[in-house]
Amino acid sequence: MANTRSAMKRIKQNEKRRLRNRAVRSSIRSAVKTARTSTNEKTPQSKEAVLDAIRLLDRAVSRGIIHRNTAARKKSALARALAR
Repeated sequence: MANTRSAMKRIKQNEKRRLRNRAVRSSIRSAVKTARTSTNEKTPQSKEAVLDAIRLLDRAVSRGIIHRNTAARKKSALARALAR
């Protein structure tokens, strides 16, 4: 366990951030999965689903939750699936 007050505070901050990042990552996974299934089934809402997933990916990159290359790879795959 941490000995100093600053180390205790750092542990609390890291835990809050970990939980927040986990929630954001989960919502990204859900949005990407929804977009992927809608493009495979060619539903009318597939474009909105892809755009929503891309928006969430960009927001996560700007907050530093996921790496920018990871987001770019996922966005590219979604765009290719939508174009098919």
